Amino acid sequence: MENVAEKKEKKNIIKELIPYIVIIFIVVLLRTFIVTPVQVEGTSMYPTLKDNEILLLKKYDHSFERFDVVVFDYNGSRLIKRIVGFPGEYVEYKNNKLYINDKRIKEKFISTQKTKNFKLEEIGYDVIPEGYYFVMGDNRNNSTDSRIIGLVSAKDIDGSTNLSLFPFSEAGKINK
Repeated sequence: MENVAEKKEKKNIIKELIPYIVIIFIVVLLRTFIVTPVQVEGTSMYPTLKDNEILLLKKYDHSFERFDVVVFDYNGSRLIKRIVGFPGEYVEYKNNKLYINDKRIKEKFISTQKTKNFKLEEIGYDVIPEGYYFVMGDNRNNSTDSRIIGLVSAKDIDGSTNLSLFPFSEAGKINK
């Protein structure tokens, strides 16, 4: 039979554990539904993002704007690219310039790097269908993006990111 002191000690242990259990629960909820760190792998987003850079992925954010940086699943890997084209749009690159529905769109984040000529028809579409996006990496000559893998389904996009966390020398808002 347990004595009164042993019962009181067990209650105290449980009381001490409750804050830790609550903290663990909150962290799991945050990482599952709100935000989570994501690591850049490779150089497809260079010079904007560098290999091994740590970003903060906003899982709740699915209201995208042109040139937002998104993270999506592709064949079991997480890829990080920019949204260039939206549903209902026609995408074309001519003479190193982006055209959306035949209107020139400036890309401020691209340096002097050349982007090869490209038309949406090359991947089998006249316009981007509903529920899909055309994505590209900033390092146009070394990026596995929509020109190669095709359009990205909205359901495969985990969220967007606009904040670099590490290394600290790169920490801050991502250029758009």
